[in-house]
Amino acid sequence: MKEAWKVTLSDGTQLDQLLLNGNNFISTVKVTDATFAGKLSGVTITDPNGVQTVHEHMALVQISQCDGAYWFILRDLAPEERTAAKMAADIEYIAMMANVNLEEG
Repeated sequence: MKEAWKVTLSDGTQLDQLLLNGNNFISTVKVTDATFAGKLSGVTITDPNGVQTVHEHMALVQISQCDGAYWFILRDLAPEERTAAKMAADIEYIAMMANVNLEEG
């Protein structure tokens, strides 16, 4: 058997005994979008030698199922993507607060 990798999500969820094929992690345990939702800030990837790499902001690229295994790809978000996401969240918050003030007004 090939050496196993481990991915630890920001909430402590551990996906272990993963194989790596290119940039695809392969899991025999079912993973879904919900597995990763809201848990990709502060992801730790541990290689077969125990070397850990922390990724502060990641995104799930895809999950596919093949022959009873789940293949998934994670990638680091570019600084521009993080800025755009923060700006969108700020705008959404401001719009929500403006709506609350209008309703109370």
